Amino acid sequence: MEMTLRWFGNGFDSVSLKQIKQIPGVTGIISTLYDTKPGEVWQLDRIKKLKAEIEAEGLNLSGIESVNIHDAIKAGSKERDEYIENYIQSLSALGEADIHMVCYNFMPVFDWTRSDLAKRRSDGSTVLAYNQKIIDAIDPDKMFSSMEHKSNGFIMPGWEPERLAQIKELFTLYAEIDEKKLFDNFVYFLKAIMPICEKYEIKMAIHPDDPAWPVFNLPRIITNKEQILRFLKAVDNPYNGLTLCTGSLGSNPQNDIPDIIRSIKGRIHFAHVRNLKHESPGVFEEAAHLSKDGSMDMYEVMKALYDTGFDGPIRPDHGRMIWGEVAMPGYGLYDRALGACYLNGLWEAITKSVS
Repeated sequence: MEMTLRWFGNGFDSVSLKQIKQIPGVTGIISTLYDTKPGEVWQLDRIKKLKAEIEAEGLNLSGIESVNIHDAIKAGSKERDEYIENYIQSLSALGEADIHMVCYNFMPVFDWTRSDLAKRRSDGSTVLAYNQKIIDAIDPDKMFSSMEHKSNGFIMPGWEPERLAQIKELFTLYAEIDEKKLFDNFVYFLKAIMPICEKYEIKMAIHPDDPAWPVFNLPRIITNKEQILRFLKAVDNPYNGLTLCTGSLGSNPQNDIPDIIRSIKGRIHFAHVRNLKHESPGVFEEAAHLSKDGSMDMYEVMKALYDTGFDGPIRPDHGRMIWGEVAMPGYGLYDRALGACYLNGLWEAITKSVS
């Protein structure tokens, strides 16, 4: 596997490439053209510029997170073929730039949902947290203002202002879209893009829904083992795969993540490994990566990845805000650096124990 860190680019991220390079064992960057809009065609020169900037610091551009999908594709509206063609052109440009992994999601309206961006823990750190009762009491139209208030001045990925200004229109667009229609639209999209993925050997790695159940009555289609197996079978192509996100799948404690990993050997193209602490059904907060700090066994997750021959990029996911750092919630330097070192330590121990 290759240890990486997500980086949003100069002008968007509080963390620099020079800082990331100093984290032991981190050799890759997962990035994106952060100011592109869903449906916009990515230009080859901009991709090459991003790649050159990362490589100038001695790091690799190991994959893209994300090339966002236009809502016309998700909802299956009449413009979807136009936007699929745009997506194909973007993938072609990525292939020309020798980039071969794309993480994306197929969640309607909200890419992810939390009820608190800065819940204070007993150690004084702050974390992203979720409480279903709070979410149920929120008017979706007013969610952005509460998110913006605690985002430390950063634009949160998936919560861009121009997108959230259209929340009412988006809810109207998805009013008639149930789980079956959303899944059918997903399969339609995958079948359309597989030829270009095969041409350039681009591995598409869908990110699970977060949290792993319907929110605001919006359908969810990537939440558990059954749904994962269903989409992999529907488009049974080695370039159609999963981003194994322990935090998203782990939001539902009924998901056995090591079992999911072993059940889809060879189809995990990217891994986000992080920990959660469950308080009660529908209530959780994010934790340090260390197993005993949360409710998940990180050793068993990493062992399952090792046992199945996972060799793709992996990254520590959302970190706590610690040591007075002010950064995009979940994406500061310090706790993610600790997480990367911890995961690398687990990997080294597993490797030596079986050799």
